[in-house]
Amino acid sequence: MKIKTVFIAIMLLFSATVMFAQSTQRIGPAFGLLGGVNFQNLNGKDINGDNLNNDIIIGYHIGANVQIPIAPEFYFQPGLLFSTKGAKSSTEPVISTYNLSYLELPLNFVYKGLLGAGYVMIGFGPYVGYGLMGKVKHEGGSVSIENDIEFTNTIEADAPLTTTYFRPLDVGGNIFAGYEMAGGIFLQLNSQLGLINIHPEDKRFSDNELAIRNTGFGLSLGYRF
Repeated sequence: MKIKTVFIAIMLLFSATVMFAQSTQRIGPAFGLLGGVNFQNLNGKDINGDNLNNDIIIGYHIGANVQIPIAPEFYFQPGLLFSTKGAKSSTEPVISTYNLSYLELPLNFVYKGLLGAGYVMIGFGPYVGYGLMGKVKHEGGSVSIENDIEFTNTIEADAPLTTTYFRPLDVGGNIFAGYEMAGGIFLQLNSQLGLINIHPEDKRFSDNELAIRNTGFGLSLGYRF
């Protein structure tokens, strides 16, 4: 009799656990709002083919995404972000800070596994970004000069040497990991690697090995509903 009672109690506990797990899983698309901080750099090679030696700058991102179920615990997660990137370079006695603003479309695939009262998340996928605006600030001693960055695919031979140019299109890859609580609040660590050269074709120089790529990582805080 005692064994039967214990067996019934175990079955009831198991059923309650399954019902709780099912109730915490979202059915259908779920929308999310997020924002956070970026730690960005511009890596690659200079005009002579030597590695760029830039420093990280701090930016930010803000936007939204939608999480679409494609299989148990797996989701497709497209989004739209406004994201600031760039780098700081130092050539004594001048320090130059490059700030670039992008509209970005991440297309991530996400695994979400139940952990405690929430979900552990691991995601990866490509992104496509388009440059909206940018500024470069040159500082040396008491002198400070700030100019707009121009986005173009080709720098013509008669273009001024004083203007800074970047390609508008950026393509790369994302990878992130984080945790989403049962109430929908989530925190994730992001990493991003640009895969294409964002320096335009430069007709001013016949021998130019300059290649620049966006790289960085960041932290996002968001809410899913």
